[in-house]
Amino acid sequence: MTEEVKSPCNELCLIDEDSGLCIGCLRTSEEIASWSTYTNEQKTNILNKIKTRTTD
Repeated sequence: MTEEVKSPCNELCLIDEDSGLCIGCLRTSEEIASWSTYTNEQKTNILNKIKTRTTD
């Protein structure tokens, strides 16, 4: 059994109006809402994208 990729949520949930990203985890609203339906590969891809995102 493969271990589930954990959500990057840190319970600081607020969407930045300019970037459209959560200021806590840097995911889009769609990524947050769909996280539980994503495969581990999709989740890993999102986590990799987050590393280059900013709300600045």
